[in-house]
Amino acid sequence: MMGGHHAATGAAAWVAVTASTPIAFGWYPVTETGVIAGALVCAGAALLPDADHHSGTIANSLSPVSDVVVKGIETVSGGHRKGTHSILGVAVFTAIAWALSFLSVDTGNEEIGSILIGPGIMCVLLVAFALKALKITRDTKILPWTTSVVLAVLIAIFAPEEWYWMPFSVALGCVVHILGDMITTAGVPLLWPLKFRSPFWMRNGRGIEFDMLWKSGGNLALPILGDAGSVREWIFLIPVSLYAIVGIVWALLDEMGYDTMAVWNQIVAVFPG
Repeated sequence: MMGGHHAATGAAAWVAVTASTPIAFGWYPVTETGVIAGALVCAGAALLPDADHHSGTIANSLSPVSDVVVKGIETVSGGHRKGTHSILGVAVFTAIAWALSFLSVDTGNEEIGSILIGPGIMCVLLVAFALKALKITRDTKILPWTTSVVLAVLIAIFAPEEWYWMPFSVALGCVVHILGDMITTAGVPLLWPLKFRSPFWMRNGRGIEFDMLWKSGGNLALPILGDAGSVREWIFLIPVSLYAIVGIVWALLDEMGYDTMAVWNQIVAVFPG
């Protein structure tokens, strides 16, 4: 799946799971601020598994920091679409986010209290990843840093309690990424570092249906979308992206004090049943 599409699915998944509106499930409810900021953070987290490729979309998203981070992840994970695209990879990324959630600084100010530095650092990186994948920052050098740092600082100072959802957003984003790649033809090595190669009889056209699901190298796939970047993928991502936008705008309007439920009820009344 393409980088921008991974980001869109991450944002949509966050809205679906955390928003308390009629169009969402609300399984992990957060505030409107959490929905808005979390959608962008989860969009970035949905790109984390691709931080194993030194020339990928996010490698230069926040230079020079992102370059160092990507090269380190690529080395540890064994290369592109290996360790980071597995159950173990999701667990490691989530554990790192959880550990960083304890990194804080006591300001000594009763009104401000402690500032959670760790989640702020994660936010800077993940937001930069998302902005790069969505082609919002393009190849500019200053805008990625400015946007990411400003958002992280604002939340860290004015709404530090929002950061409790950071580990969950990372886990959700990584899971969504892996599922997205799993429904393309290349598949993913879910059980890495264990490698279960498909039986020989499945290869070379002997069992073509099974060969699509269980690759000779051990990757598992359910190629509903075909190759990455296919027309099917683009068609699939149109409603997903629109859903994410609607969810974020809805949360923003609620945060601004608009009575969105009144509008929703009017819409529902037009289409009874």
